Amino acid sequence: MVDFLLNDEQKAIRDAAREFAEKEFPPVAEKYDLNEEYPWDIYKKAVKLGFIGMSIPEKYGGQGLKTLDACLVVEEFFRVDAGIGMILAATFGSEMIMMFGNEEQKEKYLPPLAEGKQICGAAFTEPAAGSDVAGIQTKAIKDGDEYVINGTKTFITNGTVADWFVVLARTDPEAKKRHEGMSVFVVEADREGVERTKIKNKLGIRASDTAELSFKNVRVPKENLIGIEGNGFFQAMMFFNTTRIPVAFQAVGLAQGAFELAFAYAKQRELFGRKLIDFQVTQDKFARMRTMIEAARLLAVQAAIQADTGMPDPGLTAMAKYFAGKAVVEVVDEALQIHGGYGYIGEYPISRYYRDAKIMEIYEGTKEVEKEIIARSLMGKMPSKIAVLRKPPYM
Repeated sequence: MVDFLLNDEQKAIRDAAREFAEKEFPPVAEKYDLNEEYPWDIYKKAVKLGFIGMSIPEKYGGQGLKTLDACLVVEEFFRVDAGIGMILAATFGSEMIMMFGNEEQKEKYLPPLAEGKQICGAAFTEPAAGSDVAGIQTKAIKDGDEYVINGTKTFITNGTVADWFVVLARTDPEAKKRHEGMSVFVVEADREGVERTKIKNKLGIRASDTAELSFKNVRVPKENLIGIEGNGFFQAMMFFNTTRIPVAFQAVGLAQGAFELAFAYAKQRELFGRKLIDFQVTQDKFARMRTMIEAARLLAVQAAIQADTGMPDPGLTAMAKYFAGKAVVEVVDEALQIHGGYGYIGEYPISRYYRDAKIMEIYEGTKEVEKEIIARSLMGKMPSKIAVLRKPPYM
């Protein structure tokens, strides 16, 4: 627990999130998971309570919460259900506009998100370019006062429900270096040439909408360019350096929830005439699980505090995301093991936690990529241009 690090306002934020999640999620979590259905009813309730767009500045209608404050909410949501938590935590894409957008873009796109009137998404990953961001093939060729976009993006969160996306594309296909010549654009979902196909039958976080996007001669005005043309790759790296922090908290919350389910089960399950919790082997499991959760939580909190007091540190953010992802997979595996055969059937929530956990080691940078970032940061080999972008306008 990190209560000693939190002030009264932060504790109140966390407690409000916990109360909302514990009341609203459990009755419907299984239904939305099985049906791969977007929980619009809960989303609308979350909007009314101010849980949507928490990090958006008050000037644009949001709560203006700092990184740690917003992440406390994320942790509580994922503690109860990751699929629904993902829906409420995913204003994924707005960070790009907050960091690099101009005032006109902020005033146009941020208030509708904070009011719950629009949903956004971020389109970086492609069928042949996930971890390798520099390998994207989507192009945005300038034509007068417009850019014409062609390409395909995949595994896009909010893909079929979003009103607009931030899209990374190549504006200079002839650039000498792979990571140069990219730019970021806002692309409205209703523009001609945008096609969206829902990806079904995911292993976990099934309530969260995921889709493939196709851009066929999609025209956007030059006003939709975010930041500086050609700086897209570096903006994307700063974007992920920020958004990986809440992913670490997602993993911590999910691990905490699985731990609590297993602990409650072990205290009431009888085996050989004794409670399961009374066996030393079971106590050993809980000791290791608790230690991993608290270590992951403290690392995530450190990354969040660093972001709030200065700038997100690439190495620290990667460590938090990597270790929390590793911790949640191991903790949930043990939690299911403690349930025995009952953990393997759907009527026990731990099976859903087990399916949801693995994505934490994959999205927003696989564990292999995170370790690479940690090593490069240690050796002082982070791209030099990242340093130039270390003070985005909103900080």
